[in-house]
Amino acid sequence: MNKKMKYILVTGGVVSGLGKGVTASSIGVLLKACGLRVTSIKIDPYLNTDAGTMSPFEHGEVFVLNDGGEVDLDLGNYERFLDIKLTRDNNITTGKIYQAVIDKERRGDYLGKTVQVVPHITDAIQEWIERVAMIPVDGKEGPADVCVIELGGTIGDIESMPFIEALGQFSYHVGPGNFCLVHVSLVPVLNVVGEQKTKPTQHSVRGLRGLGLTPNILACRSSTALDQNVKEKLSQFCHVPAENIITLYDVSNIWHIPLLLRDQKAHEAILRELNLSGVAKKPVLEEWTARAELCDKLQDPVKIAMVGKYTGLSDSYLSVLKALLHAAVACHRKLVVEWVPASDLEDATAKETPDVHKAAWNLLKGADGVLVPGGFGDRGVQGKILAARYARENRIPFLGICLGMQIAVIEFARSVLNLQDANSTEFDSETANPCVIFMPEVCVFLYPGYMYHLNFNFVLPSYLDASHFYVLPQGSKTHMGGTMRLGSRRTFFQVPGCKSAKLYGNPRFVDERHRHRYEVNPDMIARLESAGLSFVGKDESGERMEIVELPSHPFYVGVQFHPEFKSRPGKPSPLFLGLLAAACGQLEAVMQTSEHVNKVMPKNILSNGSPALKYQQNGNASKLTNRLLNGVYTNGNGNGVHI
Repeated sequence: MNKKMKYILVTGGVVSGLGKGVTASSIGVLLKACGLRVTSIKIDPYLNTDAGTMSPFEHGEVFVLNDGGEVDLDLGNYERFLDIKLTRDNNITTGKIYQAVIDKERRGDYLGKTVQVVPHITDAIQEWIERVAMIPVDGKEGPADVCVIELGGTIGDIESMPFIEALGQFSYHVGPGNFCLVHVSLVPVLNVVGEQKTKPTQHSVRGLRGLGLTPNILACRSSTALDQNVKEKLSQFCHVPAENIITLYDVSNIWHIPLLLRDQKAHEAILRELNLSGVAKKPVLEEWTARAELCDKLQDPVKIAMVGKYTGLSDSYLSVLKALLHAAVACHRKLVVEWVPASDLEDATAKETPDVHKAAWNLLKGADGVLVPGGFGDRGVQGKILAARYARENRIPFLGICLGMQIAVIEFARSVLNLQDANSTEFDSETANPCVIFMPEVCVFLYPGYMYHLNFNFVLPSYLDASHFYVLPQGSKTHMGGTMRLGSRRTFFQVPGCKSAKLYGNPRFVDERHRHRYEVNPDMIARLESAGLSFVGKDESGERMEIVELPSHPFYVGVQFHPEFKSRPGKPSPLFLGLLAAACGQLEAVMQTSEHVNKVMPKNILSNGSPALKYQQNGNASKLTNRLLNGVYTNGNGNGVHI
């Protein structure tokens, strides 16, 4: 008999931004420390199909998964804390649910019935949760033991009502002992009297219960630990046992949150509710504790200048900041990020607001290392070019990510090759020296929202609907959502002894996640390399430049991919570790001791981590594309199907 999946739902009340994502991640860490396998689902009630088209100012960074899913940044928290690899389906949005239901209605699956929020939308939500919860995300076979579901937004939001109704039905459907609701709420302290006020949480829980959900555990956000009398009051009015009321008070770093939960025996309360007390072990968190305490004790600073476009909102670069922190802790240094708005470095700012211009340059010149992260649009590009030039000429450790790599190439072409009009066609379509060009990638696109890339021979799984299968150049200039070169791709090292290869442990290749439309122009490579730039990493075709280095520089590296998405506490991204080590004077020691393990991917798996689709004929991608454009593919059992 198959074991039953256990579900933990994390909701939020009173105000947004309480830290539901960190709480959900920390619950996962605690249960994983108890010997259980954990997976996660994030529900976002917005109508967007995914987070890909949203401004970083609006929603923080877009986190990219192995399969190319552009998702909410909370899934980044889950992956980092739990060291798992989620799929695009682990992020549920209102847009995805409604799209799926409308598609079924158009196909006639509802047999002419009136399609309504209840039961059709609510059923679709429940079916999605049950299906995705069974997908293994930790590299092991079979489903996890526990699925942690985070409902985005705040209880009472009109857009989340269908999800609340669906989850109420779901708790009844899975039955007692298989569902635990953790409600994260605010207990404010009024400075005037210094008293912890319970009324906002009381109202929040009352609203939740009125919607058909009763919390089993209260996780109360407050500046200090809850007084015992406050716990008793909450217990009385919210109908939650006092031992099931946890305080999430302010801590020095978020790695302490799982330890807070453990110290207040949150795991015991959760295990009781899920009937897992006899299965789970005592939590083992020694390594996690040591890392959290080490982070607090670090004194010697390392300053990294972050030269970007969205410096006004740190969540815009959340994964980059986390990757820097992971690397800094590994180097036993206290991370200091100097935020440098790229446009403040430009000459135009010097004329308009000279004080701002001077302050930005002082920050850049006082840094131990320079990082130019990814981004879109031409605002601040000239400032990023100036930052790259400063780092190159003054031998300051430099890491350019995605657009940051392209910037480094443009700057080199202008300064060293003396091509003053060198540019990206993204910013100047008429440039005579296009260093960076639009390079779409042909992929097989399966509606709605699945992409299978023609990197290997492939077989269409039987569960996929042939009627929506067609070829699309990935990298559309007219359609924004999901049309970039997305997800995990393979980079082959061209120079075995280069710094990047050493940092990764000298493998033949690495797999990293991408999110871009423009790439370094292959026609310019020979001239750039003859002048001293070295493209040490390329894709399997040799046409796409993935890693660039300046061998004569202590550490000057640009990468087309986003290494920050795979950085983990205790397992920092090798390239971020290289930047921090170079900034601290530890690079040689780090390269010598690097033992990064890279497993070879089987050829029946696509480079984006998707199940392989096997085409009947062995041929290269262009032949495959031609066959697909002619309307023929195989369903894997030798039967050609016309589209």
